[in-house]
Amino acid sequence: MSQSVPPSGNPFADAATSDAPGTPDAPDTGSAPTPAPAPARDNLPLGLVAALVAALVAGGVYGGVAGAIEREIGWAAIGVGYLVGFAAAKLGGRSPLLPVVSAALSLGAVYAGQLLAIAIFAAKELKVSATEMFFDNFSLLTQAWNEGKDFMTFVFFALAAVAAFAGAKKAAA
Repeated sequence: MSQSVPPSGNPFADAATSDAPGTPDAPDTGSAPTPAPAPARDNLPLGLVAALVAALVAGGVYGGVAGAIEREIGWAAIGVGYLVGFAAAKLGGRSPLLPVVSAALSLGAVYAGQLLAIAIFAAKELKVSATEMFFDNFSLLTQAWNEGKDFMTFVFFALAAVAAFAGAKKAAA
């Protein structure tokens, strides 16, 4: 009986060096492709615009939800503030001005949201549109807000401002 002996060397060596499709012409040096550059950070104007847009959107959602359920929710005010601060710092970077501006804008967003909630509630009662109520009777809404404010109104403001400051610090880290 004769036994066959396998050929010496690597049987796949010829396949690796052939000109088969899909094989690179240059040897692999083990270097990875260069990563894409990081997005631009520390852009204060972009951060301020992002905070303003986030405040307008979050305030509108906050007011819409509060008006629909006819009550305010503390975690929603926290969400408004956190979103404003996070958006500002994520796009604006580490400027020490962004957390402060975010806190101020979140106060405005919660206030506008509370006014929108009153407008929605009043619009349901008077059978008019909420936008008509909000824009045509703004002074009446602010008067209603002044008469209806209580301790919890200011707690919601504080929650939003603290969350905005924290969200901006977290996103900048």
